[in-house]
Amino acid sequence: MTQPNEGKTSRPTVRDSLPGDVPQIARIYAHWVRFGLASFELEAPPEDEMARRRQAVIDNGFPHLVATTAPGGTVAGYAYASVYRPRAAYRFSCENSIYISPDHRRSGVGRALLAELIARCEKKGFRLMVAVIGDSGNLASIGLHRSLGFQHAGQLKTIGWKHDRWVDSVLMTRPLGEGSRTPPDEFPR
Repeated sequence: MTQPNEGKTSRPTVRDSLPGDVPQIARIYAHWVRFGLASFELEAPPEDEMARRRQAVIDNGFPHLVATTAPGGTVAGYAYASVYRPRAAYRFSCENSIYISPDHRRSGVGRALLAELIARCEKKGFRLMVAVIGDSGNLASIGLHRSLGFQHAGQLKTIGWKHDRWVDSVLMTRPLGEGSRTPPDEFPR
């Protein structure tokens, strides 16, 4: 089944998310919690929780982005980076999260968001981005990440139980900036 806007080539605009974007971000995320496997949450969080999560990302110095397909238009997707693991040795690595409105799949929104997220995390001094992709059958996300330089790093088989079935997680990584070719500078961000 073709989704509305699927395959359209209008160029999305990527910008920092704003507090006023939270209702649209919450709707996008709720869709994937309820109907998809990208998130392993079982209940969609309310808007106030999504606002708290957004602010925590920003307060920790990470980018939190949205994409629109028209100036002043609705949010077509969002992405953010966050701590991969809290231990200090991981401080040069980050994890990405990206969610696209079901009405804007295959429209370039995911590519625009992830490309900007990569660029911003490189600027902040991170050296590796990790993607933890829910469902080994999520070929769209795996393909998007691969097209932007991510490589398969592993698979955690049957790690989650959602929608009455076992679900895998696919791990992919992408070097940022100098990657592991040189020692890092001081703490990024």
